[in-house]
Order: sequence, then C-alpha cells, then structure tokens
Amino acid sequence: MNEVEPSIVSTPAGARALPGGLFTRATAELLASLVARELKSRYKGSVFGFLWALLVPLFMAFIYVMFLRLLVGRGVSVEGIIVGVFAWQYTVQCVQGGMTSITSNSNLVRKVFFPRILLPVAVTGANLVNFLLSLIVQFAVLAVLGASGGLGIGGALWALPAVVLWLTVFNLGLALLLAGANVHFRDTQHLVGVLLSAWFFVSPVMYDLSLVEPFAEGRPWLMPLVWLNPMTGLLTAARACVLPDVELPWTLWSTAGLLIPALLLGAGVAVFRRAQRHFADLL
Repeated sequence: MNEVEPSIVSTPAGARALPGGLFTRATAELLASLVARELKSRYKGSVFGFLWALLVPLFMAFIYVMFLRLLVGRGVSVEGIIVGVFAWQYTVQCVQGGMTSITSNSNLVRKVFFPRILLPVAVTGANLVNFLLSLIVQFAVLAVLGASGGLGIGGALWALPAVVLWLTVFNLGLALLLAGANVHFRDTQHLVGVLLSAWFFVSPVMYDLSLVEPFAEGRPWLMPLVWLNPMTGLLTAARACVLPDVELPWTLWSTAGLLIPALLLGAGVAVFRRAQRHFADLL
C-alpha cells in the first residue's frame, strides 16, 4: 500500500482522530476509503486503469492454458492448475501487501490516531475485490475448456462463497502477523520471500494430491503433514467447489488443517495489538 495522506482519516466533521474501536461508523468509512485508495493506487497512471484487474488474470489464464498442457502429467488437469494458481496468487498478494501495510504508511501511523489494524485489513479487502473479479475470468476460461472437451464447471458451487471467506480469514491472519513482525524486524520481508517460494512447491498449487499419494506409501507421517498445510485443504476445497469429480476428503488431519485459519486470525489479532504499541517509535 502506498503512503496514505493523513487527511483521508478525518471524520466527517473534520476531526483528526478516530475512535479506537473497530465497529463504528467512522472506522467503517475509513476502511472503505483505505480499500478504495489501495485499489486506485495500483492502477494510477495506467491506460487501462481498473480494467487491469480483469486483464491480468486473463493473461495468466491464457499462459497456463497454452503452455501447461505441455508440462502437466497424468492425473493433473489444466483446470485444477488454474483454480489453484488464482487462489494462491490471492494469498501471496495479501501476504506481501499486508506485510508492508504499516511500514509503507509510517507518516500516517506516526501522525494520526486511528485503529492501526485497519491498514492490513484494507490491503486484504482490496485483494479480495481483485480476487472476486479474477473469478469471472476463471469461470469464463473453465467454461471454454469445458466446451472443448475439458472438465468444465461443476462441483459444489453453492459452497464457493464459504471457501472464499475462509481463504480470506487465513490471508488476513497472515497479513496481521507479518505486518507487526515487519515493523520490529525489517528482515521479515526477505525471509518471507524465500518461505513463499518453498511454500508454493509444498502446496498443491500446480499439482493435485494424486501425485503425492504414491510417495506417501510406506510413509504414514507424510499425508498428515500435507493436510496440516492449510493451503492443501483450501485449494482442494476450491477445486471441489468449481470442478466436477473433485472431492475434499473429511479426515481428522484435513479438518485440523482447515481449523488453522481461525486460530491464525486469532493469533494475528492478538500479536498485532501487542506489537502496535511500539509502531510510532520504530517507524
């Protein structure tokens, strides 16, 4: 998020401070302003403006469809890759934007009193808007692939809003934890970049679990570890909602992995509130 001018947090009456609570009209208006400004700043000065929110996932989908068919192996579908990559990009954008949401708005944090937690929440909200728009492109591509003999669209579409909500809870928890950590330890963003690369390969983004199961034979500890990765359950659930013949197996370990987003959000809120006491001194 770019540096935010202190004037945008003025209350309707022109006050320079906001109540500390999150559930007030003033903070709701501020959050809406921050989300809108985050979206506008991304495409400011570009020719196509907000249309890039649709063009970027469209270009990505074109690349995946054209080239990944040459790379995918038996049991891996291009449709599954598209669903996985779009959801993964949503998480990555929330992590990267949320992590710098405080440090990139140091002027605002130092000079204006308002709930600091709104900054990572606004970044997550802006990325949610982009992700919802990308779903339009995703469904269009899946429909075209279905018409040309692919899997098409199916599954439990009615459950997709719940999966998107749960993915957002997970992303917000990560954003809160990393936003506070990055203020205290500036090496956080470099470490997170490395960890994201590793996390990408251990998560079923570009493959499905059918590729992992042969390696799990004789290693009873492997699949529980795979399911304890929250992205495994979230990506599998997203595919089960959108694609036919894909199911989310409800086991002890998959359920445990899907409970982690709630725990992560609670920890993120607690850690952020504790860390924000020193934001003004460290920025």
